[in-house]
Amino acid sequence: MVSPKTIGKYKLGRTIGEGAFSKVKLAFNSNNGEKVAIKVIDKHMVMKNNLKHQVQSEIRTMKLLNHPNIVRIHEVLGTKTKIYIVMEYVSGGQLLDKMTYANKLNEREARKLFQQLIDAVDYCHNKGVYHRDLKPENLLLDSKGNLKVSDFGLSALKKPDNVLNTRCGSPCYVAPELLVSKGYDGAASDVWSCGVILFELLAGFLPFDDPNLMSLYHKICRAEYICAPWFSQSQKTLIAKILEPRPGKRITISNIIEDEWFQTDYKPACAYEFDPTVNMDDDSAAFNSIEQKTTKSKISKSSSFINAFELIAMFQDLDLSALFEEQDHKKQTRRFGSQHTIIETIEKIEAAATHARLSVEKMNNFKIKLHPKQTMTRYSRSYFDLSAKVTEVAPTHCVVEISKSAGDLRMYNEFCESLSSLLKQKSRVSSEGEDLVDQCDAGGIEKQDAEL
Repeated sequence: MVSPKTIGKYKLGRTIGEGAFSKVKLAFNSNNGEKVAIKVIDKHMVMKNNLKHQVQSEIRTMKLLNHPNIVRIHEVLGTKTKIYIVMEYVSGGQLLDKMTYANKLNEREARKLFQQLIDAVDYCHNKGVYHRDLKPENLLLDSKGNLKVSDFGLSALKKPDNVLNTRCGSPCYVAPELLVSKGYDGAASDVWSCGVILFELLAGFLPFDDPNLMSLYHKICRAEYICAPWFSQSQKTLIAKILEPRPGKRITISNIIEDEWFQTDYKPACAYEFDPTVNMDDDSAAFNSIEQKTTKSKISKSSSFINAFELIAMFQDLDLSALFEEQDHKKQTRRFGSQHTIIETIEKIEAAATHARLSVEKMNNFKIKLHPKQTMTRYSRSYFDLSAKVTEVAPTHCVVEISKSAGDLRMYNEFCESLSSLLKQKSRVSSEGEDLVDQCDAGGIEKQDAEL
């Protein structure tokens, strides 16, 4: 019989969860017999996919938090190939499992879990932490049925201007402002997700659900939902205040706590003092053994790499900017799908520029400025504003955005036609965003920003 693997003082047991680059295993502290959960992360996959910063951020964020309704981190261990995050073991499983089994919860139990969720999120925000992926899968229950918030992999720490830009989360729980290409308030977006969870706890189904992502996001941005017939008026009122699509008018956590329905049987949680035994630096040490090994083979990644939310939000059918901001009526934009690497795509932009008699000025973050060549005295640089931005969707799939706010339309069209022809030299894309990229692959989508 093979003995269980030992990492430090912990004996690893069965797998209780699994992700793309990690597994969560039940383990035992050999010194005191305490059960813990250990997240085992593959270092090679983390470095290959440029996720080191994200993993370190998750660890550091969890170490900042010490609250009865948040999963606690104990320590981080590392070997040459693995990172081991030792966490509090929560025996009751995911809240999602309970909701699936019970369909919907009674009002008292749903309110208690919502109260604990709000307490935990309020504590996080006071610490400057925004979760950004609140959903039943990331909410655990202990042996007494108390809620524990977990998985801070997409969390963000507060910025000086309190504005975040990365669009992330899970489709049915994402706030409408995350679908707009502007900054957003992390606190307000977390509140929205809490409102979706409250609705689901009380109803047994989601307020926003549709197999078509475009339709789903339209429902979210218009707050199109139907309350279950058994919802009380006080429940409807609170949910309406939380699921307010305009973040500036959405109810805040402090006002949620003051709500009459919320206050029923409310017992505020008391946060713990900071634990001085937690090592705040072991997350960096866990990566040290692999740093030099991967330096030479590391591939440069686009700093503008996007996810499915951002891809969908880029296109005309779901550009929701008009709900939140005034537009520039003069600016023209065309977008193209590319089946090439980001470097190859930039080379094709340069080739198209040469064909259109434009010179190329490379900027930071894969942005390019295009100017008439100096020999073309008919045009003036100061009156020609044309730029290209390349955004990586996958290693061999990019989106190219061409913007013109001033200058000659003929030259702009000539460049776009040349670029479209060059980018269509490969077969149609076959990726998660295929349908969306194909829309702009056949010559680009041209629009006035006023139509958004």
